[in-house]
Amino acid sequence: MLQSRVSFLRKFHSSVCSSMRVIPVPVRKDNYAYLLVDDTVNEAAAVDPYTPSKVKAAAEQLGVKVVAGITTHHHNDHSGGNEEFAKLFPGVPIYGGSHKSPALTHLVGDNDRFTVGKALDVKCLATPCHTRDSICYYVTDTSSSSDGARAVFTGDTLFIGGCGVFFEGTGAEMHAAFELLRAALPDDTVTYVGHEYTAGNLRFARSVDPENAGLARLAGIVDAHPVTVGRTTIGDEKEWNIFWRLASDAVRVATKTEPDTPPSEIMDKLRTLKNNFKG
Repeated sequence: MLQSRVSFLRKFHSSVCSSMRVIPVPVRKDNYAYLLVDDTVNEAAAVDPYTPSKVKAAAEQLGVKVVAGITTHHHNDHSGGNEEFAKLFPGVPIYGGSHKSPALTHLVGDNDRFTVGKALDVKCLATPCHTRDSICYYVTDTSSSSDGARAVFTGDTLFIGGCGVFFEGTGAEMHAAFELLRAALPDDTVTYVGHEYTAGNLRFARSVDPENAGLARLAGIVDAHPVTVGRTTIGDEKEWNIFWRLASDAVRVATKTEPDTPPSEIMDKLRTLKNNFKG
């Protein structure tokens, strides 16, 4: 099963990128770990490797050396594999936004940078809200053969068509996080999120904004692909993610807000609607 999955993903992601490949590794019920691969040197970083044995098996199948661990935030379903990962890959750096994440070796903050392999530049974007230590990792391929590939690992801040719960923050902070991503990331940046929540996010978004043409396109992706990650971009989120469209008429009607209502208040109301949504 792993061999067939990795073979498919190798083909799909090679067609999207040049030196950079991203391999989703499903873990737990609906989480994603990832291998971020620099094909110029066959080296990879593991993002949120909750089940390190699965990540190791995928790396071996692909013939790549794991040289780093990356943690998006400290919640157990993302950082809970770090200690085992450190034992499987001794001496490998583990990056993250706070020492609440086990086995962390390299603390990073907003605008910090590091390199994976030889060609992959990683920029850290601090997006506190879901947790105080949430970091989104923006990756660009700097190799001479690059086709301009860009990717972002968002953990539980941004989901395809949705956003994370405000466990340690507020609507104002999630709005600020999304504005940061909007400003920092080109539209063609491919998104890699922390959970396969796309179908549920789509149902809620349609209950708020049923006439949005982008949501019809997202529905086609959901219907055709059980693994939706790696198929959408930041430009897509601007079109179909209702948490990025707080000024739209549909969102204002759903949240019962006025044109002069602050975006932070709209964000809070919209997230509350999502929390209570039963569809």
